[in-house]
Amino acid sequence: MEPTHGQCAPDHTPAAYDRGVTPAATAQTASPTAPEAAPEAAETTGAVADGEDRPASEPERSGVAEIVRRRLLPFEARLDPYSWLATGVIVLIAGILRLVNLDRPKGLIFGEVYYPTDAWDMLQHGVEWDEKNNGPAYVVHPPLGKWMIAIGEQIFGYNEWGWRISGAVIGTLSILIMIRVARRMFHSTVLGCAAGLLMALDGFHLVLSRIALLDIFLMFFIVAAFGTLVMDRDSRRARWLRALEGGLDPTAPGPAGRLPIGVPWWRIATFALLGCACAVKWSAIWFVPVFVLMIVLWEVGARRSAGVARPWRDTFIGETGWLALGGVVMVLTYTASWSGWFFTDEGYFRHWLADNGQSEPPIIGPLRNLWHYHVEAYKFHSGLDDKHQYQSWPWQWLLLGRPIAFHWTTDGACGASSCASHILLLGTPLLWWSFIPALVALTWFGIARRDWRAGAILLSVAAALLPWFYFATQHRTMFAFYALPAEPFLVLAVVYVLGAIMNPARSLATSDGGGSTESGVDRRMVGAVVAGAYVLLVAVCFAYFYPIYVGQFIPYEDWSARMWLGSRWI
Repeated sequence: MEPTHGQCAPDHTPAAYDRGVTPAATAQTASPTAPEAAPEAAETTGAVADGEDRPASEPERSGVAEIVRRRLLPFEARLDPYSWLATGVIVLIAGILRLVNLDRPKGLIFGEVYYPTDAWDMLQHGVEWDEKNNGPAYVVHPPLGKWMIAIGEQIFGYNEWGWRISGAVIGTLSILIMIRVARRMFHSTVLGCAAGLLMALDGFHLVLSRIALLDIFLMFFIVAAFGTLVMDRDSRRARWLRALEGGLDPTAPGPAGRLPIGVPWWRIATFALLGCACAVKWSAIWFVPVFVLMIVLWEVGARRSAGVARPWRDTFIGETGWLALGGVVMVLTYTASWSGWFFTDEGYFRHWLADNGQSEPPIIGPLRNLWHYHVEAYKFHSGLDDKHQYQSWPWQWLLLGRPIAFHWTTDGACGASSCASHILLLGTPLLWWSFIPALVALTWFGIARRDWRAGAILLSVAAALLPWFYFATQHRTMFAFYALPAEPFLVLAVVYVLGAIMNPARSLATSDGGGSTESGVDRRMVGAVVAGAYVLLVAVCFAYFYPIYVGQFIPYEDWSARMWLGSRWI
């Protein structure tokens, strides 16, 4: 039975998955008449510790039950100066780590032999260019990531700073987004900053921010799309709450029981960012159905919390059109990234129809040519099975089973008789080896507490990683950096668990007053110490491996000591 406007939810139906409150509330149902309800709602997996940011709690008004208000009330503290100060400090640390000595090592390393050259040619010709044949080059990745590299080259020239600066800036901005998204999800500045700091101190993210590959741009657009998706969730719930306060009866039939029409701008932005992600690499496409599923489930949950009698039907009626519009926006955004190809006559397959004796009408002709290009590129990706020294399989990625050596030389000085400079694409081991236990714990919390945050994180990790397991069955050549889009969500999984450790849910057995409050404080203190110690250990681990993330010359013995898994890391 659904709660109607102004009514309390039945005690036996917590429906915690659609709450904008705490997952700990699933342990004992909140009630607007129970004095323990508000304190319980503050204990969360991404919990709000004493002194942390909390969503505003207002007394029941306009006939809206407190439990309904608590479920729909979004987290609003955007202007909190302390949270922005903490955010700024972490972003500054991340930026320094990514920008210092960015021009070292000199020259093109690993995949830089492709993308900086393509980006420079796009500045000259509008499309990728084959210098040897003096004609258009056949490439199999969309152009947006290369255009972003080209921005740096346009400013600084065709040199190390030019082709690496865009990745460093975008990598730093991704950490800014990470902090604000995690803070909004967990209602905690401490946990938001922990998420950003863990990502800032991850060697995997650092290395890919300091080399001109495409994956850092792919990850940026995906995490930005996730951020706007979370904003859309909060925005939509806020609209429902305002409507209920304004007298909307969600049980009324037809349009009278629905929200007034309003453009979901955050959702439109989500689809535009997904279009940008696909315009960097096609692997972003797997996030599209996952994010659409989240939208549907969150909309159903919001309607259920508001008291809509048939939330699934109402969601279908109210959201199908907006989802279709979002799909159009995504396609248009992706197509716009090919503007250089459209507005010149020199792109590969640009006049494929005419070259094969067929008519090429305006608009339709170029689109058919672009479609043929995509078909041929897909054939290339599907048949890519060449062996490579540093290829790896998806089940190795989270275990750091086969990192990639981007750079290696012994020709340098370090004050010892034998020196080495190494850039190894290796995640900070203590952090990455925490990912699988964190996912297991997150799955448990998600099932036990029916927390929307756990579901969102797990679905996003699945979108980033599971498709590669299928391609592994086709023996496709793959590399560890394909895992980068999963990293923000893996870090969120760790932070979720840290929040659970810092703020454990109150046991039913401690509701008899007396020592329960003191016991809860003690547990939170112990949890905070454990979580803080973990973050500190990650920082120490990162500092230890830092020389092989940035190519510093160190004694050969020191380099060898860092090869924990021996030949697997060499």
